[in-house]
Amino acid sequence: MKIGILGATGAVGRQMIECLEEQNIEVDELRLFASERSVGRTFRFKKQAIPVQLVSAEHLAGLDVVLGAVSESLSKEYAPLIKAAGAIYIDNSKAFRLDPEVPLVIPEINGEDARHHHGIIANPNCSTIITLMAAAPIAKISPITRLIASTYQAVSGAGIKGLSELTEETKAVMAGEEIKPEVFPHQIAFNCIPWIGNADCNGYTSEEYKMQNEGRKIMHLPELKVTCTCVRVPVYRSHSISFSLQCERPVSVAEAEEAIRQFPGDKLIEKGYPMPIDTSNQDIVYVGRVRPDLVFDGGLAMFCCGDQIRKGAAANAVQIIRCLKL
Repeated sequence: MKIGILGATGAVGRQMIECLEEQNIEVDELRLFASERSVGRTFRFKKQAIPVQLVSAEHLAGLDVVLGAVSESLSKEYAPLIKAAGAIYIDNSKAFRLDPEVPLVIPEINGEDARHHHGIIANPNCSTIITLMAAAPIAKISPITRLIASTYQAVSGAGIKGLSELTEETKAVMAGEEIKPEVFPHQIAFNCIPWIGNADCNGYTSEEYKMQNEGRKIMHLPELKVTCTCVRVPVYRSHSISFSLQCERPVSVAEAEEAIRQFPGDKLIEKGYPMPIDTSNQDIVYVGRVRPDLVFDGGLAMFCCGDQIRKGAAANAVQIIRCLKL
């Protein structure tokens, strides 16, 4: 199998290279693509040095799968070239997530949807993946009707520049120097910013609507109702989500915990609670603090954490390759 990676020099692209090797994907040839300034750089893959090149019809020719770790605009620009080359495009941007002709896939939840593609498969939003990995075991017991979530999103969700900004601001605060935010709308060091994404409607942001719109599609629950608040927090890696849900029938804590315990890709934390520091640099979603919700009759409240660069992006995209049975 011949695989290409768009945006190979970014945080998600580089993680995709590692995940291909970790998941033992049988890769006969790997091609890496990035911007002109990165051409000529090399990255290690299975003891080989792979050079970075520019995207072109010539360089895409013969590929079976292309993994995308680029912006929405670039993804839309490159998708026709990839399809023309005869490759399947697994895109991590939001460009095609809500397109009814494009499967939106979390392999543990709806992996079979990937096989109904028309050349493009979408990777969901990072917080959506992590939340639904925790909620999906409950949905298998009884369909979820309502979900209220608050996300606590690490700065690396904004890319490498987000990591640098937190580090530099922390140093500046400790030194008593002036803070000049560039990546985030306000100082993120020693702060929380309850605004991620662009203004949408009714006071919600584009990031907050993803949980409902993508959740409906992934879990095949078109009537699912979601209220979400997304918060950027001064954590380097791994997103955390606090959420409550209500199902068509009451689900007990014991039922929920057993379902989570048995669900592939989840780890039930029975002593203590999930924390981002424990879930970083691996692909398992930790779920804990499962308890009866005090507002939703028969509902549940819980807390989960997961690495948004890995399971929330790169690892999930690489897992989709296996769903295709190429």
